[in-house]
Amino acid sequence: MEEHIGYAGAVPGSTGVDHSTSTTSTMIRELHAYEEFEQVDELFGRIWGFEPDSRPITAGLMRALTHAGNYVSGAFHGDRMVGASVGFFGQDSTLHSQNTGVAGGRGIGFELKRHQRLWALDHGISRITWTYDPLVRRNAHFNLTKLGALPVEYLPDFYGVMADAINHGDESDRVLAAWPLTDPRVEAAGRGVPYLPPVPEDAVVGLADDGDRPVEGRTDGRVVLVAVPEDIERLRGEDAGAAKAWRHAVRDVLGGLMGEGATVTGFHRKTYYVVERNT
Repeated sequence: MEEHIGYAGAVPGSTGVDHSTSTTSTMIRELHAYEEFEQVDELFGRIWGFEPDSRPITAGLMRALTHAGNYVSGAFHGDRMVGASVGFFGQDSTLHSQNTGVAGGRGIGFELKRHQRLWALDHGISRITWTYDPLVRRNAHFNLTKLGALPVEYLPDFYGVMADAINHGDESDRVLAAWPLTDPRVEAAGRGVPYLPPVPEDAVVGLADDGDRPVEGRTDGRVVLVAVPEDIERLRGEDAGAAKAWRHAVRDVLGGLMGEGATVTGFHRKTYYVVERNT
């Protein structure tokens, strides 16, 4: 599965450092007990609407991951879990964040990622990666603007056709986001300074949003803007044809540019990926 900083209705550290953080109403801490992992399983089920036999991460798997030293955290309002995050170690000093889900007030997803970053740095991790659906506009804004992460790879139909309530049988194209934890852009984002990519006046629009329908434009500029729909989750339920058109248009334009070696440098006006050609 993937990062989904959305809303439903949204291991102990080897060094012994306490990474629990709190705001005025939310406490975020690592999880240890099997009963807590069962709460995460139930929370993710409410957020994604999984069928009982199709949940990708179970309480038992989380128990095994944490026993091996990996990352599981929960966000709480009092005794009520309102968010959770699960990650595991990858190659080259990387933590791969497999699921982050929120079912509570706004701001919890950001605090979960801040907690995850501190935990990773304490464990000698310099980069966190995760996948997300490039069509979900709010997640693109969150990942690229609020966190300072950037897409590094386009992954067509990465998980196969998905049947949960969020994806509605859509093909599962994803982008792999990379979060270099000590990059000045990321450090500034952690202080609440959003990352706003420069957009030159001669940027061209490679894909536009015209009333829930994608409209392909030019991709021959040095900088290309690629739009995503305002609300793909609503569109999947109301107009599956339009949702499919968006999937293939973004795959062709954004995926095509990235496949040619272009670099995504940010997300502009909560609407457009900013893509810069390297040649």
